Amino acid sequence: MFRNAVDLNCDMGEGYGHWTYGDAPDAALMKLISSANIAAGFHAGDPNTMDATVKLAAEHGVGVGAHPGYHDLQGFGRRVIGAPPEELVNDVLYQVGAIREFATRHGAPLQHVKPHGALYMTAAKDEALSRLLVEALRKTAPEAFLYCMDISITDRIARELGQPVIREFFADRDYDKSGAIVFTRKMRPLDPEEIAQKCVRACREGKVTTVEGDDISIAFESICFHSDTPGSLAIGTAVRARLLDAGIAIRAPGALDLAA
Repeated sequence: MFRNAVDLNCDMGEGYGHWTYGDAPDAALMKLISSANIAAGFHAGDPNTMDATVKLAAEHGVGVGAHPGYHDLQGFGRRVIGAPPEELVNDVLYQVGAIREFATRHGAPLQHVKPHGALYMTAAKDEALSRLLVEALRKTAPEAFLYCMDISITDRIARELGQPVIREFFADRDYDKSGAIVFTRKMRPLDPEEIAQKCVRACREGKVTTVEGDDISIAFESICFHSDTPGSLAIGTAVRARLLDAGIAIRAPGALDLAA
């Protein structure tokens, strides 16, 4: 596999009220990316933060995405809440609607939906939740891309039901031999150049080295890095620069050849 163009996405707007999260301002990160996953109020974000972040994305021509999570401000959406799928999907739709209204205000379409944190990982393994989520999106946002992992149940069901889908490669997360990302509460210091070369290799070869030391195949159309990862600005800057140096363009999903 050689991917000559890729989407570059980042989680954004993850402050709340007077509090900010992450060591880089969204305005600096927004210049690096083609798609923004904007916190929708349940794990982070508030109406003023959502409005400002969507406006910033629209001004930079960056695709606006809703980033709905578990109703868990205290835990930043990284704790599993054992609610029924119907309740969780209603929470998602509520959050998607909020981001879509701000996007409409600023003249931008809702490009995508990407569940956040523990909700993303739960849906990846939960057929009932993924199916109900995709069925809801088919009715409420049928043209929005659903971001997920290539090995996830979410990806399979989205393709089965006809929801546009974008698979992600995680720049600032490790992988295990199953192809899943390795969850950690405290990130180790990351070398931006090492991360950038990992992304270039994934685009050129479709391979990533796991924590066990094995190479596995990975399929994706988008590369994700997180604004709350320490050194996120240096990481994003290095990833963007090395991709471009390697002749790999950075484009939003609508401009990608998704058959590549």
